[in-house]
Amino acid sequence: MTLAATELAFRAASVALLLVLAASLLHDFRSVLAARLGAAFVLSSVAHAVSYSLDVTSRIPLWHAPLVALSTGTIVVFWLFTRALFDDEFRLRWWHGLIWALVVAFSFAGCVWIAPSGHVRFSVTVVNLIVLGFIALAVGQMIASWPADLVERRRRVRVFIVCAIALYGGLNAVLQIAVVGQHVGAVAETLNAGVLACTVAAIVYAMMRVDGADLFPAAAEPAPPTIFSQPAADDSADQKLIDALMRLMADERIYRQESITIGVLATRLKIPEYRLRRLINQRLGYRNFNVFLNNHRIEEAKAALADPAQAEVPVITIAMDAGFQSLGPFNRAFKAVTGVTPTEYRRLNAASL
Repeated sequence: MTLAATELAFRAASVALLLVLAASLLHDFRSVLAARLGAAFVLSSVAHAVSYSLDVTSRIPLWHAPLVALSTGTIVVFWLFTRALFDDEFRLRWWHGLIWALVVAFSFAGCVWIAPSGHVRFSVTVVNLIVLGFIALAVGQMIASWPADLVERRRRVRVFIVCAIALYGGLNAVLQIAVVGQHVGAVAETLNAGVLACTVAAIVYAMMRVDGADLFPAAAEPAPPTIFSQPAADDSADQKLIDALMRLMADERIYRQESITIGVLATRLKIPEYRLRRLINQRLGYRNFNVFLNNHRIEEAKAALADPAQAEVPVITIAMDAGFQSLGPFNRAFKAVTGVTPTEYRRLNAASL
């Protein structure tokens, strides 16, 4: 088999796997934002698999430019996908679409105008720096939110997916900047196509090994109750830990502490961090540590807002007393739990007296 045929086979395999993965996501989780963005990322990766080349010495045909532009826009979709995957409260905004459109437009202009006018290095370098920037944002989001994830299997798979894509995309961006203007040859192109096919296959395999409901929660279920029901007798050790955890929450109100982490709670309870994660997830029903904390904070805030004696206390004071660091996150978390804003909640309670 020639190198050209081998490269074509690798690209075809990547496209086939990506299409199967996109169809699976849309079929099983089309109502979940993270899954829809995942499918969009997978489909835009098809453009990358079809059009990407390390060799940028030759003029790009006009018909090929839209594919290259869409391939560049894939990195923005990847960033949005990781935002939704790691942040259960993430919502798409109009400016997210604007960022994607600007990146795609610049890439298209680079293909049809900037590079042909003699500025190939400038065009390629800027595009790949944009790619590296969005990869850094995605990895940063993963690092920042990873400790709060309580679903162990989901934590491992999410890290693998992001790291695999970031490694492949980052290396390609650096290589393309390094070899711009040089002819890399068929061997390098075939190897690149093979690495892409292996990366896609590894991600598909990893996603098949985890329950899709763990990776993409079916959505906006009501917050779990903060009071735990009595378990079976053989779970008495876990029950004692749950009771101790609830005492920290109810009596010491440890959730008020700034930058409270699951590691701090595990230390206070004198148990390994992984065991506390499992208890909060499997026994209390929480998937995210921040949601667990915020529900306790919101319960305190609800009591304060409904208290006639605190009718003149500013909402921001109540929010910060409960452990929130600013008003915006408090308002969003409060409305997600109660369906109304803190001010509306206070007014409704005052009217019922």
